[in-house]
Amino acid sequence: MSLLGAASALRRIAQSAHLDRMGRTLGLPGLCRPPDAAIVPGAFLQEESVRTSLVVVLVVVLGVLAAACGGEGGTAAPAAVIETVSPADAAALIDSAPPGLVVLDVRTPDEFGTGHLAGAVNLDYYAADFGDRLAAFDRLAPYVIYCRTGNRSGEVREMMRGMGFLGVTEIGGGIVAWAEAGLPFETP
Repeated sequence: MSLLGAASALRRIAQSAHLDRMGRTLGLPGLCRPPDAAIVPGAFLQEESVRTSLVVVLVVVLGVLAAACGGEGGTAAPAAVIETVSPADAAALIDSAPPGLVVLDVRTPDEFGTGHLAGAVNLDYYAADFGDRLAAFDRLAPYVIYCRTGNRSGEVREMMRGMGFLGVTEIGGGIVAWAEAGLPFETP
């Protein structure tokens, strides 16, 4: 069909009136009207079916907005705090011992054996199953992570962000910076 033919067909459809057996116009008023009918602005709002449709649409939109904004129980999801801090700030966080705090050392077991922060859990960054083991940790618990100088722990910090962990604090400069700051760690 040519563009001219399509335009002509649309014009005929727009000008036609669809009537039921009683001679009443069907469809939305103003959409399909006789060519000699007067155009009255806002007249379509007088139709009960249109008013009902508008109410239904309004209720659906408000429901979607309420669900999107309210969340479960009307509270917003906690915001993730994923940061890199100085060794002194990390020590203060560890000393405050928030409930469920996990100190995560992502160095190799050999490095871990030379000295580590008290209570640290070793999770070898180079292990083949590192990602799977990291994914098994509680995403809601707070974490302090470190490596030797901050390279691996920086990558792990971003992995944890991507996995949806909510509280990850990386020790800037790793255990080297921690030791240089004169902070305590356990040695064999």
